[in-house]
Amino acid sequence: MDYINLVFGEVYKILFLLIPVLVSVAMIVWLDRRVWAFVQKRQGPNVVGPFGLLQSVADALKYIFKEIIIPASSNKIIFILAPIITMTLALIAWSVIPFGKDQVLANINVGILYIFAVSSLGVYGIIMGGWASNSKYPFLGSIRSAAQMVSYEVSIGIIIINVLLCVGSLNLSDIVLAQENMWFIIPLFPMFVIFFISSLAETNRPPFDLPEAEAELVAGYQTEYSGMMYAMFWLGEYANILLMCALGSILFLGGWLSPIDIYPFNLIPGAIWLIFKILLLFILFALVKAVVPRYRYDQLMRLGWKIFLPLSLIYVVLTASYLFYFNLLPTI
Repeated sequence: MDYINLVFGEVYKILFLLIPVLVSVAMIVWLDRRVWAFVQKRQGPNVVGPFGLLQSVADALKYIFKEIIIPASSNKIIFILAPIITMTLALIAWSVIPFGKDQVLANINVGILYIFAVSSLGVYGIIMGGWASNSKYPFLGSIRSAAQMVSYEVSIGIIIINVLLCVGSLNLSDIVLAQENMWFIIPLFPMFVIFFISSLAETNRPPFDLPEAEAELVAGYQTEYSGMMYAMFWLGEYANILLMCALGSILFLGGWLSPIDIYPFNLIPGAIWLIFKILLLFILFALVKAVVPRYRYDQLMRLGWKIFLPLSLIYVVLTASYLFYFNLLPTI
């Protein structure tokens, strides 16, 4: 009986985390569209529900009732598994995101490595979707996406090393607590900028949405997908975007910590502060899509390998040298 209660308790915790994430994905799509409309002096979604808030629900219902078409020449098992893998990996990464000092589903000591490993596996869902479609356009789109994600994961990994040097721990809660006196965005501001741009490329957001370039590849690796299978790719993509915003908030913006430690700001729950910071970063994501033109693929690769990678390595050396010289390296 105790075992059953334990299992139900864990399932409850998982649902308590996943349901808000899924609802948030639907809401940020609305926010995404509203930001684009604001920049372009349009109305955006404003008809379905108050302020257009139910537009994402209407879109979800459309995908649910839409027919799922599987190409006759495709590898049907892999074709079906690809969006499931993409969405699942995007959701399980949230299990180590701390929303408060003790508000985390799995407070593991290698939280950063866990997120890095899970996000790296996400490329397999995209490759599988493009290859299983048995069509040259989705296959080309999946290859582009794989090369892009692998390239910018290298820079993100090196950027995270700067934070780890300052903290001395791979635990996400420890990283947040280490910023009680000063957020890492101040000493590591260049790394924050590179992290933000690399996150855009990692999540296939404009101006780096080459795998989904309409004029060139129709819809990239998603070309042959329809109905809920297409929606699962879409859910996975936006869940990853929110995850990168959450990771950026934890690494550089103090996570759940209040920016002003005075009354009444210090009475606001830490989870509210983290959500506010995630939304702030996401609005920046949306603004970039609205104002920055798309890169060419050679420009994208040059930016990742010839600019961001050397800069990240140089900054690691500078950070380590500074901490060593002033005897500020954390003790493990």
